[in-house]
Amino acid sequence: MLALENQVCFALAVATRKVIAAYRPLLEPMGLTHPQYLVMLALWEHSPRRVVDLSRALALEPATLSPLLKRLEAAGYITRARGADERTLDVDLTDTGRALRSPAETVPPRVAAMLDMDLTELAAMRTVLHRVIAAADAIPAR
Repeated sequence: MLALENQVCFALAVATRKVIAAYRPLLEPMGLTHPQYLVMLALWEHSPRRVVDLSRALALEPATLSPLLKRLEAAGYITRARGADERTLDVDLTDTGRALRSPAETVPPRVAAMLDMDLTELAAMRTVLHRVIAAADAIPAR
């Protein structure tokens, strides 16, 4: 039962590291790290967004998100500005950030090809992972 290869946590950890590593050479020409790519994906879906909403969408704490946003702003991909309510911070794409979407559209099919998996397999895995995430979210905090 305690064999390493039987542990879900081990399989998830190794798969995560290896899949993120597969993204690296595809994202580097765009000047993005994998976490920054995730932020950009969320912003391409809906922009502008409040930081708190972006944090929720990415399942990241605002303190973790803040340095990512600072680097994306320094790269010229986003702007950050105080909202109408001074307590909120709005994030919006720049024209450069919007233009980055086009080359980014090639990333998912290229990753699928590198993994030698078809879109049906990836969709099934994503569905299972979303169930795992929901189940983990439902575990009471201790």
